[in-house]
Amino acid sequence: MTRDRQRPQSRVGDDMHLDLAGRMTYGDYLQLDTLLAAQKPLTQEHDELLFVIIHHVQELWLKLVAHEIEAAMASIRADELAPAFKSLARVTRIQEQLISAWDVLSTMTPADYLRFRSDLGQSSGFQSFQYRLVEFRLGAKDAKMLLPHRHKPEIHARLAQALAEPSLYDEALRLLARRGYPVPAEAIDRDFSLPHAFDERIRDIWLSIYREPGEHFDLYELAEELVDVEDWFQQWRFRHMKTVERIIGHKRGTGGSSGVGFLKTALDRSFFPELWDLRTLL
Repeated sequence: MTRDRQRPQSRVGDDMHLDLAGRMTYGDYLQLDTLLAAQKPLTQEHDELLFVIIHHVQELWLKLVAHEIEAAMASIRADELAPAFKSLARVTRIQEQLISAWDVLSTMTPADYLRFRSDLGQSSGFQSFQYRLVEFRLGAKDAKMLLPHRHKPEIHARLAQALAEPSLYDEALRLLARRGYPVPAEAIDRDFSLPHAFDERIRDIWLSIYREPGEHFDLYELAEELVDVEDWFQQWRFRHMKTVERIIGHKRGTGGSSGVGFLKTALDRSFFPELWDLRTLL
């Protein structure tokens, strides 16, 4: 019996040392040769590798955030809210990771960064097309943000499409209208390349849902998922701003933005203003 129990363990151990030539391996599946070859610092400064990896990690997470937001939008359009809740909950967990990344980057001191900052040229996180895609999907529409991507036709076209399409919140308002709520026509039949403007009538619709959550629980849950997403996004914006302030103070950004000043203005902009305003009236 003892010998029989040991045989499977031996076979498992042997399997770990099989000749893997021509077989799918961990590195093959994840294309690690490509992924790990992408970190190419321009200088020999120790902290530049940290800077590159943090931004690579953030771009990978942003790719998944965009993927999940688009899935949530499709589910809302199909009146299937449970999958949307799952996708939006996943987005908030990803946002936690994005925020934690700033904690790692903030271990880099101003002196560390200044050793290689001049080598970055005009490159700036302001030019991240994935970040801009996420903002457009969340409703932060601004046609000027397409300009840094004119030299990349495929990326520019993708962003232009997202700019012109309804945002996540627009899809939520369309859902309310399909459910029979008196959503103003101008809020759901409009130029979606412009940001949504606060409307007391929409706030009052959400307010009625919040006052009777048991009767409208799926819509109530949708609203709270949206608030969670914006809450975490604003925390990410704040940590971004404070990390930049900690490392470069109030210098201009490498891409020409005003740096900390520009990042602070973003903290005053809301994706879903009615969902925040109603809380005062409950």
